[in-house]
Amino acid sequence: MSELACTPQPPYYAVIFTSERTEGDYGYAEMAEEMVRLAAIQPGFLGVESAREGLGITVSYWESLEAIQNWKQNERHLMAQSKGKSEWYLKYKTRICKVERDYKYEQ
Repeated sequence: MSELACTPQPPYYAVIFTSERTEGDYGYAEMAEEMVRLAAIQPGFLGVESAREGLGITVSYWESLEAIQNWKQNERHLMAQSKGKSEWYLKYKTRICKVERDYKYEQ
């Protein structure tokens, strides 16, 4: 993913998922793409940005805390979370933040 998410005027919420991967793919790339496609059709989803070079950081944006909770409980997402713990991640941390202000620069 190389585009900045197009988010509305604040306030909205950000879920920051920071991770360290295990060696090997084991279906990770395919599942990551599926999770982005699935999240994109969830009510309240606003966008996503992701980067990985050693440390991975994915930030997804949501309209509400309720939308975040509904995504966390999505059946397919729960399966991916389980595989993440058993196969894909050495460690990870999730942070949920309220975005109060944003601004941008474009050339």
